[in-house]
Amino acid sequence: MTQGIRTVARLIVECLENEGVEFVFGLPGEENLHMIDALVDSSIRFVTTRDERGAAFMADAYGGLTGEPGVCLATLGPGAINLMLGIANAQLDSHPLVAITAQAGLSRIYKESHQFVDIVSLYRPITKWGDMVTLPVAAPEMIRKAFKLATTERPGATFIVLPEDVAELPGEGAPLPVNVPRDPAPSEDQVHRAAHVLESARHPVVLAGPGIARDGAVDALIRFSERLNVPVATTFLGKGVFPDDHPNALGTIGFMVRDYANFGFDRADVVVAVGYDLVEYSPERWNPSRDKRIVHIHRTVAEVDAHYSLEVGLQGSIGATLDAIAGSADMHAIAGAVPPVRGLVQAELERGAADDAFPLRPQRLVADIRSAMGHEDIVLCDTGAVKMWMARLYPTYRPNTCLISNGLATMAFSLPGAFAAKLVHPERKVLAAMGDGAFLMSAAEIETAVRERVPFVILVWVDGGYGLIGWKQDIHFGRQAAVSFGNPDFVQLAESFGARGYQIGAADELLPTLRKALDDDVVSVIACPVDYRENGRLIERLGALTEPI
Repeated sequence: MTQGIRTVARLIVECLENEGVEFVFGLPGEENLHMIDALVDSSIRFVTTRDERGAAFMADAYGGLTGEPGVCLATLGPGAINLMLGIANAQLDSHPLVAITAQAGLSRIYKESHQFVDIVSLYRPITKWGDMVTLPVAAPEMIRKAFKLATTERPGATFIVLPEDVAELPGEGAPLPVNVPRDPAPSEDQVHRAAHVLESARHPVVLAGPGIARDGAVDALIRFSERLNVPVATTFLGKGVFPDDHPNALGTIGFMVRDYANFGFDRADVVVAVGYDLVEYSPERWNPSRDKRIVHIHRTVAEVDAHYSLEVGLQGSIGATLDAIAGSADMHAIAGAVPPVRGLVQAELERGAADDAFPLRPQRLVADIRSAMGHEDIVLCDTGAVKMWMARLYPTYRPNTCLISNGLATMAFSLPGAFAAKLVHPERKVLAAMGDGAFLMSAAEIETAVRERVPFVILVWVDGGYGLIGWKQDIHFGRQAAVSFGNPDFVQLAESFGARGYQIGAADELLPTLRKALDDDVVSVIACPVDYRENGRLIERLGALTEPI
């Protein structure tokens, strides 16, 4: 018995409190009983999920929205393995996350043993750092290191493995002070070099990624664009770092074929890549001829890539760097500096809003979602065809209000992610937009949301198949295979969990249903049939745009 003893498990929970942890998402198991019990007496709210993947996705979304590590907890073996999808998603999307898993006791991990797998070896390729606690005195240092590395640019996932027999040993030491590393000021010489490159440019363009939001440099980017009159395109993960209603906005780049924003890069001679992470959109896509002069502005050094050869690289505070360059560059006026991309996106969205076809075309779904959501409200777009339509058409005006998985690009993150988003921002409306395939991978977490009384809306785009894969099959082979499946009654499914369910039967039903569900203080599921024949029509329309704008 360890009741009343300050065990290593209790010491670790003290360390979590010291780091400011509000929530731990996870499942109990035999080998993490001491951690679960220690959390009961803490200030931390433990959220019992229905699957460890859901717990990791919740921690992932929490980290992405707050900039502080989300924490997930699992038992050994199968529980730890289930966490891996969300851990890898956080790592590739650069969201801070700390995973804590149980492990078999030190007394048996050196031999064949029940449920034992080498978690450290499994996790190391998909995280920034992690290790196993083997000495009680090491626990405070390891927790501090895990949190520090998770938040240091680029942010990502770290982990701690706690053997069950170590967890119940007497705890030694105390939590360590929390320190926050600061970025250096930009190099004056590099600032002048970047300014000179921009002064000589005929058609410069900014490629803005999620590092801008992580660095709190949104206002600096707007000042930079306005001062130098440079158009700005964002990546999928960067949506919202530059408002889509700004005159210099090019929209979102990253679609699998040529899209409106891509034409802004066709004639570009200088690309200012700001907070851009190559993992989500290869530079080969926008610099195929390797002829663009690239200015790299980030808190980290540039990745080595044959299509990302730098003219100038600046590492440090993104906001300070942008302001310094904007203050140094003497730009000449460029006629037609901003291609009319924003108007093309808006026109497509307006046509969609007026389209009464049923099943609904994707443009109508995007338009109605935008009409129902405020500028500060949060939509999470799951991976699949829904992601492509939302990413390219959904106007976004604030950072972290349109969340997309685009590093690992995994399915099923948006439902548990919406749960975390509502915990972080209870004052905002939260919507998970997802295909029926992704929905059924994570639907069990509806029960978690109902039990925890965390209300949000799930809008299921229903087509009875894996729409994005079918779309690509059509492009490559002219036919589809192995992408169709059946569905349950979504309304009855939602109601069986204690949520509200809605079935859309006509185009004009969606917007009022969305508004009602978002205004209600309950978990709601809206099933809306979607016509993905529009995918092929989009390819034809964009293929006709053969000339740069």
